[in-house]
Amino acid sequence: MTTASRSLGRAAALLPLSLARGASALTGRRPRRARTLLHAAVGLPLGALALVAVGVEVLLVLRGLLYGFVEPGPYDHSWGGPSLAGAWLAHAAISLPFAAAALGLLWLVAELDTRLGAHLLRGERPGAWAWPAALAACAGGAVFVVAWVHQL
Repeated sequence: MTTASRSLGRAAALLPLSLARGASALTGRRPRRARTLLHAAVGLPLGALALVAVGVEVLLVLRGLLYGFVEPGPYDHSWGGPSLAGAWLAHAAISLPFAAAALGLLWLVAELDTRLGAHLLRGERPGAWAWPAALAACAGGAVFVVAWVHQL
């Protein structure tokens, strides 16, 4: 397994990992309890952001790459219609750049968790970009979710 795929997997599981970190810190089973609890608290919004990225990936696979299986038709008013092949090709082609962006977001979440975790647990410098990037990414994720819910 490559480093990138491990990072993506860790980012996808960040929300439950952060909850486990917090529970472990609260039960007193970890050294540096306050720092571990703070790291868990920072990981919660980043984990929620990763969950949004994972949801986007699932949606893009279902509605993009598997469009012909989930949409029964008719395809007269679909992107790429009126044929099934055209609609399927259009939805698959549109989903690929968004899938890449969601994977990039997962990589960013993993990198932010690593940088901020090193800062919080070991006192290392995270870099001048880490905290502003984490705040901006979480705020952007919240705006995305609110906009998504409003368009439903």
